[in-house]
Amino acid sequence: MPLAVGSKAPDFTLKSKTADGLVDIKLSDNFGQKQTVLLFFPLAFTSVCTDEMCDITSGLSAYADLGADVIAVSVDSPFAQEAWAKQHKIGIKIASDLNKETTKAYDVVFPGLAGIGDTAARAAFVIGKDGVIKYAEQTPTPKDLPNFAAVKAALVG
Repeated sequence: MPLAVGSKAPDFTLKSKTADGLVDIKLSDNFGQKQTVLLFFPLAFTSVCTDEMCDITSGLSAYADLGADVIAVSVDSPFAQEAWAKQHKIGIKIASDLNKETTKAYDVVFPGLAGIGDTAARAAFVIGKDGVIKYAEQTPTPKDLPNFAAVKAALVG
């Protein structure tokens, strides 16, 4: 079960690979500034994850219009994430939780995915400017996508 609505969102600093090299993505940089849509996904280079991130990329302006920053998190290395993002033209901030600390902090670990080990479950959180979780969802299976209409409604509400 993911962290509950009304909980303080655990802060994190995760690495992302960009054209400028490895950079830090820190959740609390958004506090007091804008809301955050935090998306956990199991693995780069998988079909459902690719479809989800490509769809979010194509609708990124809708989230910006609602005053939100989108951050995606997986347990892949930042180098694999960068290669995947380049290959599929994914324009979202993607952060590496290689040690699974953030995945565990949000209580969205998916144990033993396809027999290869623990990954992040597919999950969505909306975190307010105040750092409090306004929406939390973990999908029943990694093949299911979050309810993005509900995510957007939480950004407005």
